Amino acid sequence: MSQISQEAVASDAAVERNSQDMLDQLLKPEVQESLTVLVDNLPKLAEMVTFLTKAYDFAQGIVTDKVLINDFAHGFGEMAKPVVEKTKEIAAAAIEAGDRSQAEASGTIGLFGILRMLKDPQVQKTLRFTQAFLGALAEKNNKAE
Repeated sequence: MSQISQEAVASDAAVERNSQDMLDQLLKPEVQESLTVLVDNLPKLAEMVTFLTKAYDFAQGIVTDKVLINDFAHGFGEMAKPVVEKTKEIAAAAIEAGDRSQAEASGTIGLFGILRMLKDPQVQKTLRFTQAFLGALAEKNNKAE
């Protein structure tokens, strides 16, 4: 026998074994019960597959739409721009404050210096915020206990 005919015979034997295995599986009661449930639910499964296909097509359309992606990126950039600018301002102020505190490190702040600082509107604003913040934290802690 040639090699091709031996392969054909081996292939036929494998198909026959697979067919027999399939028939053995179909004879099991739990497999028959599962097939019955599957057949009973075919309309629901078809509806679900249709819905999932539509959802996939929609998502695929969004993912591949370069204009939409660019619009989202531009919109996000416009939304984040004020936050980034404010963060840069705060960081610059913090760096400047650090530099000033290093430059003025030689002098001490006395009681009268603190009283003079209390007249500064920015200090007043910061103290009011600190007082309100600590009050809010205290209320939350009291509710938690």
